[in-house]
Amino acid sequence: MIFIFGISNGRKDLNFHQTMVCSVCGRYGSYKIIMEYMFFSLFFIPIFKWNKTYYVKTGCCGTLYTIDRELGKRIARGENIDLQETDLHKVQRNWHYSMKRCSKCSFTTREDYKYCPNCANPMD
Repeated sequence: MIFIFGISNGRKDLNFHQTMVCSVCGRYGSYKIIMEYMFFSLFFIPIFKWNKTYYVKTGCCGTLYTIDRELGKRIARGENIDLQETDLHKVQRNWHYSMKRCSKCSFTTREDYKYCPNCANPMD
């Protein structure tokens, strides 16, 4: 008898809709909830999942947060949850919206300039 089994990573986008004003870029956007996990499969059928991690990604600038596992489980069950800033733990900030500062004249911008528009010095 031949058994085909394996361990792999999985990802699932959860059905969650909440609009917000982003604290990073200041624009209107929405939260997208993503669940990542490991799973064991037998004959290409997932048998059980473990190591679940829940991520929140903003639709405006793509900043990535984690949320507590219990809160993520409640969202996955379909409970009506309103996420607060205190529920989010920042993991990654989208590079495009991070502030850039000129080392020569201290001009700051969110734009992706290679050279400072104020003094033409290369941006860091």
